[in-house]
Amino acid sequence: MLLLSITIYRILRVRKAYCLLIFCVVTNAAIAQNVATINNKTISSKEFMWAYKKSHNGSANTDYNTLANYLNLYINFKLKVLDAKEMGLDKSKNFQEEVKTYENALAEHKKVNNKGKEHDFLLNEYREGVLMFNISEQKIWSKAQDDDEAIAGFYQTNKLKYNKPLSEIKGDVIADYQQKLEENWLNNLKQKYQVKINENELRKLAKL
Repeated sequence: MLLLSITIYRILRVRKAYCLLIFCVVTNAAIAQNVATINNKTISSKEFMWAYKKSHNGSANTDYNTLANYLNLYINFKLKVLDAKEMGLDKSKNFQEEVKTYENALAEHKKVNNKGKEHDFLLNEYREGVLMFNISEQKIWSKAQDDDEAIAGFYQTNKLKYNKPLSEIKGDVIADYQQKLEENWLNNLKQKYQVKINENELRKLAKL
């Protein structure tokens, strides 16, 4: 009886070790297929490379530095989208109707399979693009256009840079102020949300 118990115990230990090994392999494979994470939400390599190719005339051949720079821009985009969701902008009726209209248009477009990855990526790109636009309008564009006092203050702080009256270069000042607002916003988002880049996967994706 004791011998039988020992045998069963050993079998269970072997099975446990095997299960742990399989779990580790599967987990590592999943991690390897993600190029980055934001607050534990993954950015898959497939999604990232689809977006990269779409913005580079379908070409995936690139060096590491070019890909890393694009990933930084893509992460900034994702951070803004995450912020928009936390503000509840994705719950807006207008937003949901706009996305539904686009989804119906995709379904009617015969060149796009409405059940494939291409469809999913396109729909998600549109959904997140609208969210990014809406929150940017609130946090940057409208704020910079409407807050004359803030614009005047920014001009006074950087007066030596312009060396002209505000009335003559207000458009340039507003553009610079918008850029400053965006920089501050992104810095705050990167402090608020944890960003991790999978360098090994990024290097695998680089073709040159």
